[in-house]
Amino acid sequence: MALWEASDRICGKRLRVMIPTLLPSLERHGRLKLDQADRALVLGVSAATIDRLLVETKIAAAGGKRRRVGFYSAVRREVPIRTFNDWHEPPPGFCEVDMVAHGGTSVTGSFIQTLTMVDVATGWTECMPLVTRESGLVVRAMERAQNLFPWLIRGADFDNDSAFMNDFVVPWCRAQKIEVTRSRAYKKNDQAFVEQKNGAVVRQLVGYGRFDGVETTRVLERLYAASRLHTNFFQPSFKLKDKRREGAKVIKRYHVPATPYERALAHPKLSKGVKRHLRALYRTLDPVALLAEMRDAQTELGTRVSARAGKLAAAASPPVPTTNAAAFAKRLGNDVHLGEQRIIHRRLHKPYKKRMRMPSMLDPHLADIERWLAAEPRLTALAILGRLAEQRPEQFGPPQHTIVQRLLRSLRRKAAETIIPRTAESAALAGDPGTGAAAACDGHSATSPVPPILRAMTQPRTGRQSGLHPSSESNILR
Repeated sequence: MALWEASDRICGKRLRVMIPTLLPSLERHGRLKLDQADRALVLGVSAATIDRLLVETKIAAAGGKRRRVGFYSAVRREVPIRTFNDWHEPPPGFCEVDMVAHGGTSVTGSFIQTLTMVDVATGWTECMPLVTRESGLVVRAMERAQNLFPWLIRGADFDNDSAFMNDFVVPWCRAQKIEVTRSRAYKKNDQAFVEQKNGAVVRQLVGYGRFDGVETTRVLERLYAASRLHTNFFQPSFKLKDKRREGAKVIKRYHVPATPYERALAHPKLSKGVKRHLRALYRTLDPVALLAEMRDAQTELGTRVSARAGKLAAAASPPVPTTNAAAFAKRLGNDVHLGEQRIIHRRLHKPYKKRMRMPSMLDPHLADIERWLAAEPRLTALAILGRLAEQRPEQFGPPQHTIVQRLLRSLRRKAAETIIPRTAESAALAGDPGTGAAAACDGHSATSPVPPILRAMTQPRTGRQSGLHPSSESNILR
């Protein structure tokens, strides 16, 4: 223990190498005395023995708390890692899975999560809302996704979230013959497909507000039920074709934008029955009706966000708006000038209270300060404070330097705002930016003279002004 403390509590492998040099040094200075037998044992100890002997000592040094190994670390070690370069054009059915948190600006408490599943081959996207972040709900959402996907799910690529990497989700996937892989920790580009859909689909539809509760989850289900058809059948997306590096420049080339529905029809590994089912479903879809349903659900979600923070009456179940595709289609092109501002993306700005100006201790001396500045335009805040201290020593001193600086800055700003526009206007009327006398010769009024307080702002300083603290001249407000 003495050797471990003398080494500043390093690990056993480093301490084992350090003992042959540390032990003689301690003996030389009388810090440690060992007989020949004990000295031979200490010099021949192994790193594993050092760590084993110091287990209880390290726990006591840490305040009696044993460091716990991650609960799901064993499950993570069993799941193989798949990077963004390991896909190699998989067939439809291999998905990337991730969750989007709808906690707003805080992650405390329980709030809704969106489970996003993206097919790597076609870009087909399915979103399922979860009332809370729980592994049992993840399994139920994936069971629902198996019914929504037009083809069989063959693989699921998760991140290292404990909601996925546990002894409930991973065994269920393997029982369903779903290949399970995971990304590297803190490497979001390993899940580039699903991360892109998290922003382009989920955040675009829902925004960044906080949502919780079962009723809000049902509204999200209604939104995702309409958006999955609109996104997968009518919204084209880009897909990377190849990427190469030329020096420091990365050149990317993309396929022609296509919808997931079109990619599925063109994929050779999908059966004719799946393609026949997709074509029949496509002929029944009305994109305007789907969009109207999405806007109604977004309006209700936005109302729930506004109801929080006490701005509206937070009803337990707000009335569901009636979807009218015909009326929605008529006004679809009439609100373009509004920028299609949606209530789900509307930011709530708190009304700011007007700040009332409090009386200042400099108000009774304002006329004196303006008179001093008119006589000496280059007068500093320290010099003004010194004159005030001579008149009222019990009221003014070094602590009042800041308020004198603020007043001096305000006076000079007001002088600049009043004289600069007037000078520019007189120069424009005279047609000559020269002196006032030259302008008056042309029949125009002469340029107003520049006040001394403004002229002093542009003239270089040549000396020091006397004040309370001459040593702090570099901090004087000019």
